[in-house]
Order: sequence, then structure tokens, then C-alpha cells
Amino acid sequence: MRAVALFFLLPLWIALASGPAKVLSSTVHYASGKDTVRAEIFIPEGKGPFPGIIVIHEYLGLEDWTKDQAKELATRGYVALAIDLYRGKVASNPEMAHELMRGLPEDRAVRDLISAAEYLKTRPEVNPKKLASIGWCMGGGYSLEAALNIPDLAACVICYGRLVTDTSSIMKIHCPILGLFGQDDLGISPESVREFEAALKQAGKEISVTIYPGAGHRFMNETDKGSYRKSAAKDAWSKIHTFFKRTLGQ
Repeated sequence: MRAVALFFLLPLWIALASGPAKVLSSTVHYASGKDTVRAEIFIPEGKGPFPGIIVIHEYLGLEDWTKDQAKELATRGYVALAIDLYRGKVASNPEMAHELMRGLPEDRAVRDLISAAEYLKTRPEVNPKKLASIGWCMGGGYSLEAALNIPDLAACVICYGRLVTDTSSIMKIHCPILGLFGQDDLGISPESVREFEAALKQAGKEISVTIYPGAGHRFMNETDKGSYRKSAAKDAWSKIHTFFKRTLGQ
């Protein structure tokens, strides 16, 4: 499925100082079937084209933490598109987040991901041959869905997201996978992660998995004081940057 790119930039770009590089940020919209999806785009200042990364939010929705991760990726030379799967809704508590997540049509979310990739390809700042995905929690599962449904995706990062193990699905994956998980995650067990890893390796796919001892779900999100594990998060980000540098060439 190929989406028609429809987007509207805010009247003014916002220059964001973050680290050594400046980043341009704007709200954009793109077509997904009959729908219009809102997203926040972060573009490195300088001469492109740059690799593009689809950034997928947790079960809370497209909140500030996800935007901050997208902005950080942009400071490292990637065009980061933080998409809004909830159509503008952001949960204020876990109960609301679970309700929004249960109500998200999976087929619509997958369509939004495919359309996000097609939208990025229309951007003059983006190298259309170097697209990747990254997500956390619910977004980690949808990052895998991006790899399952976007044949020319160049790289996929899954941060404690839902997995698959059936052969028919695994054979659809054509890009390297980086998986980052917590040993104490009650929803995604180390056993299921190792099963996923083994299934991909048996199918001849490229995958690298790390399971962090003493870490549970959402261990990378510093806004969740009970779950955040600083050392594990730091190591996870180091692995992500190395992975994207190797697969996307930045």
C-alpha cells in the first residue's frame, strides 16, 4: 500500500537547541487511507538527505517523553518522525492508557506505520533508502509490525514490545532487529524473548537481543520512577546508537 503524502507545516519552524546540533521541529500531517495522521517531525540542521526513523510512542500516547527521544535522535543526524497513533489523545493515567491501547485498531495502526514510511520518502531531507523504526512498550510491538509490513525498512529497534514467533510472520522480516528487554518484565518474559530470537536466527534473520537483569517493563523511561533503571537505559541507548550508525550509516 502506498500512501499519498499530504502534509501541512506549521507557519514557522522552531529551532531547538539540543546538544551540539540544532534541530528543526514542526507538526506535520500525512494521509493514511481516508484518515489524516498528526506527527511531530524533527530534522537535523545541515545538508541532507538524512536517514529517517519512525518513532512510536508507548501506551500513554504521543507525550513529551517520546518527542524528547525523537529530538535526541535528530541531534545525531536522523530525521525523526514521532507519529500519533491515538489521533490526539494522551493518557493521564495507566487506566486511561490501557483503555486507549485496547481501543486502537491494529490494522489502522499498521496502516499508519506504512503511510509514515511513505510520507518520509516524500521529504527532501530524507534518504528514502534508509528508513528505520523504534518504539517502546506498545510502540515496541508496533516497531516490529513496521518490520513485518514495510519490506524496505533498513532497521528496527524493539524496546520491550510485543513479539511474534510464527514462521509466516518471521519470514516477512527483511531488516536487522535490535531487541532490548528487562529480565523482570511481567508481560514479556525472558523465555518469550529467547524464543523470538531463536526463531529469527533459525530463519536466517539478523537479530541482536539484550535482556537486562534487575530491569522490568519501561526501564528506559526516566519519568517512571518505579521502573527506570539508569544503568540499563544508558547501555540500551548506547546499543541503539551503535545499531543505527551501522545500519543507517550515520
